[in-house]
Amino acid sequence: MADKQISLPGKLINGGIAGLIGVTCVFPIDLAKTRLQNQQNGSRLYTSMSDCLIKTIRSEGYFGMYRGAAVNLTLVTPEKAIKLAANDFFRHHLSKDGKLTILKEMLAGCGAGTCQVIITTPMEMLKIQLQDAGRIAAQRKLMPETVAAGAVEAKSPTAMQLTRELLREKGIAGLYKGLGATLLRDVPFSIIYFPLFANLNQLGKRGVDGPAPFYVSFLAGCTAGSTAAVAVNPVDVIKTRLQSLNRGSSEDTYSGVTDCIRKILRNEGPSAFLKGAYCRALVIAPLFGIAQVVYFLGVGEFLLSLLPKKDN
Repeated sequence: MADKQISLPGKLINGGIAGLIGVTCVFPIDLAKTRLQNQQNGSRLYTSMSDCLIKTIRSEGYFGMYRGAAVNLTLVTPEKAIKLAANDFFRHHLSKDGKLTILKEMLAGCGAGTCQVIITTPMEMLKIQLQDAGRIAAQRKLMPETVAAGAVEAKSPTAMQLTRELLREKGIAGLYKGLGATLLRDVPFSIIYFPLFANLNQLGKRGVDGPAPFYVSFLAGCTAGSTAAVAVNPVDVIKTRLQSLNRGSSEDTYSGVTDCIRKILRNEGPSAFLKGAYCRALVIAPLFGIAQVVYFLGVGEFLLSLLPKKDN
């Protein structure tokens, strides 16, 4: 039936707009998360999220908090569009054969998370290098003993410079370093987030078929997003470490996921896997709350309705 059809272009536009608005609002917190997760024992420059943001502003200025934002704003549009639209697409088709069970909801989330990784991995790879560049620069000034002896101080790279360097040295695989860890983070995140959001949102619906109020969708998105974010934070720490190219002289390097887990447990203890969890929850909660409000308002569908319709 027509009322059961979904507008895939509309969903893609909704996801893109939600991503742009959300990232602009929470990017400084995401930068703090990356820098906190990359800190290892013996090279701790920041004690908390607020300490990280204050030191970043002091050493790099206000716009230092937005290092890597251009990459994120450029690529988060297709990334969020793919993730949110893919979940709707899979849910729509899985519900054709009957009731959409929790298992089917989780399967739809799994499909959405897998699809988004195509865009997510290169975006995260570039973003992390740009976000972490300021930490290395600050270490040179405040903790010079943590920087490798004889290392030459370089200007902060741009996204294009990083892309060219990675492609020249390692080919397309260079942009997909940490792919396994990204899959291990984003697929479980989507498996947790989408069913949890759908069921929380269902509780606030007006009647059987009526939509939930926008504030219910916002709160459901925030709650489901923060829950899923904290649940997969250990994998996010591993991914961040694997994708970081610059290290201090006292910091470990890793050959893969298992090597990273082993070294973190040995040198920093289990609590290291929760580094940045608070920041990550603060990033993801409003990001997905905003996304669900944009979906509720039907911005994409409204924009598409303004286009001239072709006569049959």
